[in-house]
Amino acid sequence: MGMLIRVAINAIALWITALVVPGIDIGGSDAGRTVLTVVVVAVIFGVVNAVLKPIIKVVGCVFYILTLGLIALVVNALLFLLTDWIGHQFDLPFFIDGFWPAFWGAIVMAVVSWVLSLIVPEPRD
Repeated sequence: MGMLIRVAINAIALWITALVVPGIDIGGSDAGRTVLTVVVVAVIFGVVNAVLKPIIKVVGCVFYILTLGLIALVVNALLFLLTDWIGHQFDLPFFIDGFWPAFWGAIVMAVVSWVLSLIVPEPRD
């Protein structure tokens, strides 16, 4: 149940990010297709973050220390671009127009996800 809540939070955060950040577009011929695209991209983003982010933090530990953690903003943007690339492999109508929209989109998505996580706590096992 907690994983479904996490996917829903990511999907809502992704949708809000696409509305707020110019250069990020979620296409779709109708509302059902758009919702499906948002949910699939949210799952892809969750998997990319769950698998790659810990590895990048361990390997790039020195860079995190030297930049006082600011490299995390760049890493998040690059992971967001990777999500876009994977989405294109599945022919999803999800588009990011470059590094800067990915940079700002990753920040907006992180903030919105954090706020939603405060509002909707995960169930305890």
